[in-house]
Amino acid sequence: MSRIIAGVAGSLSLKVPQGATRPTSERVREAIFSSLEHRIDFDGIGVLDLYAGSGGLGFEALSRGATTLIAVDHDKKAHQALQLNAATLKKAIPTPVTIATKCQSVSAYLGNPDLLSGIDLVFIDPPYEVSNEEITAMLSTLEAHLDDALVVVERATKTGTPEWPESATLLTEKTYGDTRVFTLELSR
Repeated sequence: MSRIIAGVAGSLSLKVPQGATRPTSERVREAIFSSLEHRIDFDGIGVLDLYAGSGGLGFEALSRGATTLIAVDHDKKAHQALQLNAATLKKAIPTPVTIATKCQSVSAYLGNPDLLSGIDLVFIDPPYEVSNEEITAMLSTLEAHLDDALVVVERATKTGTPEWPESATLLTEKTYGDTRVFTLELSR
Protein backbone atom coordinates (compact mmCIF):
# COMPACT_ATOMS: atom_id res chain seq x y z
CA MET A 1 0.00 0.00 0.00
CA SER A 2 1.16 3.52 -0.80
CA ARG A 3 -0.12 6.72 0.75
CA ILE A 4 0.25 10.48 0.57
CA ILE A 5 2.73 11.55 3.24
CA ALA A 6 1.87 15.20 3.95
CA GLY A 7 -0.26 18.16 2.96
CA VAL A 8 -4.04 18.46 2.82
CA ALA A 9 -4.43 14.86 1.60
CA GLY A 10 -1.87 13.40 4.02
CA SER A 11 -2.48 9.71 4.90
CA LEU A 12 -4.72 9.19 1.86
CA SER A 13 -4.16 5.67 0.47
CA LEU A 14 -3.26 5.22 -3.19
CA LYS A 15 -4.09 2.24 -5.35
CA VAL A 16 -0.97 0.53 -6.74
CA PRO A 17 -1.36 -1.90 -9.65
CA GLN A 18 0.22 -5.29 -9.07
CA GLY A 19 3.41 -5.86 -11.04
CA ALA A 20 2.95 -2.83 -13.30
CA THR A 21 4.95 -0.32 -11.26
CA ARG A 22 7.74 0.13 -8.75
CA PRO A 23 6.39 2.83 -6.42
CA THR A 24 8.86 5.21 -4.82
CA SER A 25 9.11 4.20 -1.17
CA GLU A 26 7.61 6.53 1.41
CA ARG A 27 11.07 7.10 2.90
CA VAL A 28 12.49 8.23 -0.45
CA ARG A 29 9.40 10.33 -1.26
CA GLU A 30 9.63 12.04 2.12
CA ALA A 31 13.31 12.82 1.51
CA ILE A 32 12.60 14.14 -2.01
CA PHE A 33 9.86 16.48 -0.80
CA SER A 34 11.84 17.62 2.23
CA SER A 35 14.61 18.67 -0.14
CA LEU A 36 12.21 20.25 -2.63
CA GLU A 37 10.46 22.35 0.02
CA HIS A 38 13.71 24.28 0.46
CA ARG A 39 13.84 25.07 -3.28
CA ILE A 40 10.27 25.60 -4.46
CA ASP A 41 6.96 26.91 -3.23
CA PHE A 42 4.40 24.28 -4.21
CA ASP A 43 1.45 26.71 -4.16
CA GLY A 44 0.00 26.95 -7.66
CA ILE A 45 2.74 25.14 -9.56
CA GLY A 46 2.37 22.79 -12.51
CA VAL A 47 3.81 19.28 -12.20
CA LEU A 48 4.68 16.68 -14.84
CA ASP A 49 5.08 13.10 -13.58
CA LEU A 50 6.72 10.92 -16.25
CA TYR A 51 6.50 7.12 -15.75
CA ALA A 52 3.92 8.02 -13.11
CA GLY A 53 2.92 4.50 -12.06
CA SER A 54 0.32 5.01 -9.32
CA GLY A 55 1.08 8.75 -9.26
CA GLY A 56 2.60 8.96 -5.78
CA LEU A 57 5.10 11.71 -6.60
CA GLY A 58 2.67 13.90 -8.54
CA PHE A 59 -0.18 13.42 -6.08
CA GLU A 60 2.16 14.26 -3.20
CA ALA A 61 2.93 17.58 -4.93
CA LEU A 62 -0.82 18.29 -5.31
CA SER A 63 -1.39 17.55 -1.65
CA ARG A 64 1.28 20.14 -0.82
CA GLY A 65 -0.24 22.92 -2.96
CA ALA A 66 0.44 22.27 -6.64
CA THR A 67 -2.65 22.96 -8.75
CA THR A 68 -1.89 21.14 -12.00
CA LEU A 69 -0.64 17.61 -12.58
CA ILE A 70 -0.02 15.75 -15.81
CA ALA A 71 0.73 12.09 -15.10
CA VAL A 72 2.06 9.96 -17.97
CA ASP A 73 2.40 6.17 -18.01
CA HIS A 74 2.01 3.77 -20.94
CA ASP A 75 0.93 0.78 -18.83
CA LYS A 76 -2.86 0.25 -18.87
CA LYS A 77 -3.01 -1.06 -15.28
CA ALA A 78 -0.96 1.89 -14.07
CA HIS A 79 -3.21 4.28 -15.99
CA GLN A 80 -6.32 2.77 -14.39
CA ALA A 81 -4.75 3.23 -10.94
CA LEU A 82 -3.83 6.83 -11.88
CA GLN A 83 -7.43 7.56 -12.81
CA LEU A 84 -8.81 6.05 -9.58
CA ASN A 85 -6.23 7.87 -7.47
CA ALA A 86 -6.90 11.15 -9.29
CA ALA A 87 -10.62 10.92 -8.55
CA THR A 88 -9.95 10.12 -4.89
CA LEU A 89 -7.45 12.95 -4.55
CA LYS A 90 -9.74 15.54 -6.16
CA LYS A 91 -12.31 14.78 -3.47
CA ALA A 92 -9.72 15.07 -0.69
CA ILE A 93 -8.25 18.42 -1.75
CA PRO A 94 -10.48 21.37 -0.79
CA THR A 95 -9.24 23.68 -3.59
CA PRO A 96 -9.66 23.10 -7.34
CA VAL A 97 -6.89 21.10 -9.01
CA THR A 98 -6.42 19.98 -12.58
CA ILE A 99 -5.27 16.41 -13.13
CA ALA A 100 -4.67 14.91 -16.57
CA THR A 101 -3.67 11.28 -16.89
CA LYS A 102 -2.13 10.14 -20.16
CA CYS A 103 -1.92 6.50 -21.19
CA GLN A 104 0.94 6.80 -23.64
CA SER A 105 4.69 6.46 -23.81
CA VAL A 106 6.82 9.24 -22.40
CA SER A 107 8.51 9.74 -25.79
CA ALA A 108 5.11 10.14 -27.48
CA TYR A 109 4.01 12.66 -24.85
CA LEU A 110 7.23 14.65 -25.11
CA GLY A 111 6.83 14.61 -28.90
CA ASN A 112 4.29 17.43 -28.48
CA PRO A 113 6.25 20.16 -26.66
CA ASP A 114 3.18 22.43 -26.51
CA LEU A 115 1.98 20.16 -23.71
CA LEU A 116 4.87 21.34 -21.51
CA SER A 117 3.51 24.85 -21.00
CA GLY A 118 3.10 25.84 -17.35
CA ILE A 119 5.30 23.07 -15.91
CA ASP A 120 7.49 24.04 -12.95
CA LEU A 121 8.45 20.62 -11.57
CA VAL A 122 9.11 17.33 -13.37
CA PHE A 123 9.48 13.86 -11.89
CA ILE A 124 11.25 11.20 -13.97
CA ASP A 125 11.09 7.79 -12.29
CA PRO A 126 11.44 5.27 -15.13
CA PRO A 127 11.71 1.51 -14.95
CA TYR A 128 15.30 0.50 -14.29
CA GLU A 129 15.69 -0.87 -17.83
CA VAL A 130 15.28 2.61 -19.32
CA SER A 131 18.80 3.61 -20.38
CA ASN A 132 20.72 6.66 -19.26
CA GLU A 133 20.78 7.75 -22.91
CA GLU A 134 16.97 7.81 -22.92
CA ILE A 135 17.01 9.91 -19.74
CA THR A 136 19.44 12.35 -21.36
CA ALA A 137 17.22 12.60 -24.45
CA MET A 138 14.16 13.34 -22.25
CA LEU A 139 16.05 16.04 -20.39
CA SER A 140 17.19 17.59 -23.67
CA THR A 141 13.58 17.78 -24.84
CA LEU A 142 12.51 19.27 -21.52
CA GLU A 143 15.32 21.85 -21.46
CA ALA A 144 14.30 23.14 -24.88
CA HIS A 145 10.72 23.82 -23.76
CA LEU A 146 10.75 24.61 -20.03
CA ASP A 147 11.77 27.83 -18.35
CA ASP A 148 13.47 27.45 -14.98
CA ALA A 149 12.00 24.11 -13.94
CA LEU A 150 13.17 21.68 -11.30
CA VAL A 151 13.57 18.06 -12.38
CA VAL A 152 13.85 15.08 -10.04
CA VAL A 153 15.33 11.93 -11.60
CA GLU A 154 15.13 8.64 -9.73
CA ARG A 155 17.44 5.79 -10.77
CA ALA A 156 18.82 2.54 -9.39
CA THR A 157 22.33 3.00 -8.03
CA LYS A 158 23.55 0.26 -10.39
CA THR A 159 22.45 2.20 -13.51
CA GLY A 160 25.07 4.90 -13.06
CA THR A 161 24.61 8.61 -13.71
CA PRO A 162 22.96 9.96 -16.87
CA GLU A 163 24.69 12.70 -18.82
CA TRP A 164 23.08 16.02 -17.98
CA PRO A 165 22.31 18.58 -20.71
CA GLU A 166 24.40 21.76 -20.76
CA SER A 167 21.68 23.96 -19.28
CA ALA A 168 21.05 21.57 -16.39
CA THR A 169 22.54 22.36 -13.00
CA LEU A 170 22.83 19.39 -10.65
CA LEU A 171 21.57 20.66 -7.29
CA THR A 172 21.64 17.46 -5.25
CA GLU A 173 22.48 13.78 -5.59
CA LYS A 174 21.35 11.51 -2.76
CA THR A 175 21.45 7.75 -2.33
CA TYR A 176 18.84 5.81 -0.36
CA GLY A 177 19.70 2.11 -0.33
CA ASP A 178 19.63 1.00 -3.98
CA THR A 179 17.92 4.23 -5.15
CA ARG A 180 19.72 7.38 -6.29
CA VAL A 181 17.83 10.66 -6.60
CA PHE A 182 19.14 13.59 -8.63
CA THR A 183 17.61 17.06 -8.42
CA LEU A 184 18.37 19.34 -11.37
CA GLU A 185 17.49 22.84 -12.37
CA LEU A 186 16.79 23.37 -16.06
CA SER A 187 16.94 26.86 -17.46
CA ARG A 188 17.04 28.19 -21.01
